[in-house]
Amino acid sequence: MAATVGSTSTTRPVAVQDDAEFTARAVLVGLLIGVLLAFTNMYFGLQSGWISMMSLQASLLGFAVFKVLPQSPFFNNRPLTVHENIVLQTTAVATGTLPLAAGLVGVIPALAQLTEKLDGSSPIILSPLALCAWCFAVAFFGVFLAVPLRRQVIVKEKLVFPSGTATAQIISVLHEVPAPGAKPVEGYRPLATSDGEEEEVEAAPTKIDKSGWNALLNSFALSAGFTLLSLAFPVVYAIPVFNIFGNLAHNWLWWFSPSFSYIGQGIIMGLPTTASMNLGMLCGWAFLSPLAKHMGWAPGPVSSSADGSRGWILWPALAIMMAESLLSISLVTFSALAGPLGMKERPIIIDDDETRSLDEREEEVPVASGRSEEEADKNIVLGGVVLSCVACVVLVAIVFGEEGIKWWATLIALVLASIFSVLGVRALGETDLNPVSAIGKISQLLFAVVQPHNIVANLIAGGISEAGAQQAGDLMQDLKTGHLHGASPKAQFQGQMIGSLASVFVSSGIYVLYRNLYDLPSTTFPVPTAAIWLNLARLVNNGELPPRSKEAMLIFGISFVVLAGVKMVFKGRQTLGWTRFVPSGIAFAIGFINTPSFSIARLIGGLISYFAMKRHRSNHAGASSSHLENIGLIIVASGFVLGEGLASIVGLVVKSAGGGPLSCWGCDLGGGGYCGGC
Repeated sequence: MAATVGSTSTTRPVAVQDDAEFTARAVLVGLLIGVLLAFTNMYFGLQSGWISMMSLQASLLGFAVFKVLPQSPFFNNRPLTVHENIVLQTTAVATGTLPLAAGLVGVIPALAQLTEKLDGSSPIILSPLALCAWCFAVAFFGVFLAVPLRRQVIVKEKLVFPSGTATAQIISVLHEVPAPGAKPVEGYRPLATSDGEEEEVEAAPTKIDKSGWNALLNSFALSAGFTLLSLAFPVVYAIPVFNIFGNLAHNWLWWFSPSFSYIGQGIIMGLPTTASMNLGMLCGWAFLSPLAKHMGWAPGPVSSSADGSRGWILWPALAIMMAESLLSISLVTFSALAGPLGMKERPIIIDDDETRSLDEREEEVPVASGRSEEEADKNIVLGGVVLSCVACVVLVAIVFGEEGIKWWATLIALVLASIFSVLGVRALGETDLNPVSAIGKISQLLFAVVQPHNIVANLIAGGISEAGAQQAGDLMQDLKTGHLHGASPKAQFQGQMIGSLASVFVSSGIYVLYRNLYDLPSTTFPVPTAAIWLNLARLVNNGELPPRSKEAMLIFGISFVVLAGVKMVFKGRQTLGWTRFVPSGIAFAIGFINTPSFSIARLIGGLISYFAMKRHRSNHAGASSSHLENIGLIIVASGFVLGEGLASIVGLVVKSAGGGPLSCWGCDLGGGGYCGGC
């Protein structure tokens, strides 16, 4: 079912610039797609902690909408332009990622799990109005913080922002315009760069033909259909295949979820990431979980996050995530400080096969645009920073009260968020990893001193820092896409603000729906991120760790600092290709915090991606080594992910109407996955 991508066969002039960028039709379609992405991200976030920007999918869906409905009066009988698509996907991403930025899949469920005995506080379950107030409090300051950083990290330093660059490449293919950085060929008129100089570029090398769009529809329908089938017969989403070795599904949480969406996510992640995830899964669930259970370190049921091995293995996972992220942030900080002192070349990870210098990358990716880049008004940005911070302090005080977090402590959290946002943006620009999780955890550690013995304040402060870093990073990826195509930063900023405002109500409403219809956490939606937040808050405020978990944290934390250091030191050496086999600490830790079914299906996707790219490179000399630049793979993977996301909305409707599975046959054999609803 691979999408066919054909070569362009005609030579045609390339337009210097598009019409208006910030249009009603681009914003409206972006909002509609953003709502779908918000549902999708909430579903996967509560289920596994996995949330994606989905800028690639947003661009693809936006283009498809205008391709299918071009004759509508609303569409003005003309196709979507490149710059409109960039505003569309910026709006969609802003709408779709607030479930993570506002902590709706982490901090908010963690607050709902507080207990008087352990935490000195009753569960905090926010009303719909209070939830909207919280989302509004954290929805904007990260956006305003990102705007002044753009000129430094994108225009001057030209950091790569790999996902933003990949999205720019996809947009080039969709609209059949020159790809950013295309080499000059004879016969095409020049485009003006942002510096006013003229530059020859070649036409886009590929396009999506009819079979490509059919692949999107087929993969979407296949994923949605399977998800609906799993809602009717939950056992197909939690197949107890490992029970041939004993009752592993019920007792040890080993079942298999043949989710097409998980496979699609694996395709997008790539084999190195999914392989690291599965190594972590085997280490955590096949070795550490049984060890902790049999040694009496985790005496409760394996599924318990309180006294079971599921909760016990969260601690070494947390140590790995923090150790590698802190190392990454430290190197980024050193790099930023050393740059002005004379460091002229900084390594940038492009993909798993090569490392190129910043100077080399600057030469390869010029701005393919013919218009000046209009910045957002500085006074509006400065005023927005002040007003958004004031609104955050006031609304947090109203929602949680002085007993929850002091007003001055919220102000300190905002200052920390501002600092960490800069570090997060730089890390994202260089490595495609925004360490928002680690940033939130660092704030939690600091707030153990700022407002000690207050778990509520600890969680809120971490959530504020995570929100700022997440929003700043997401917008910067979009701004990189826009910069490569010469889009207006002002138009993108406006789209981001509209999307963020809409998502305050959209994301709050979606979370309330899930909270009312499902137990959080539950077998269906274990909310693993909330357990991480809550466990660390309890640790830094009460100082108690499960037996032997401290030793495990030290061993795994130190090990992955060493491994990450080795990978960074030797990454650029041509003769040391073995560094690609060093596992990613973040991905390894994710294998710990989710049940095996989360990782196994994604490994299938990673293998599909690997062999498809291997075949593609053998058939096309000089083809890119990055799987994200294979439009056929992206199309199929996007259909898989979005199909299950849409079907999850149907599941919510059925559940809210009092419906349930048609049959729970087989669930007594496994008891995992969707079988929790039986």
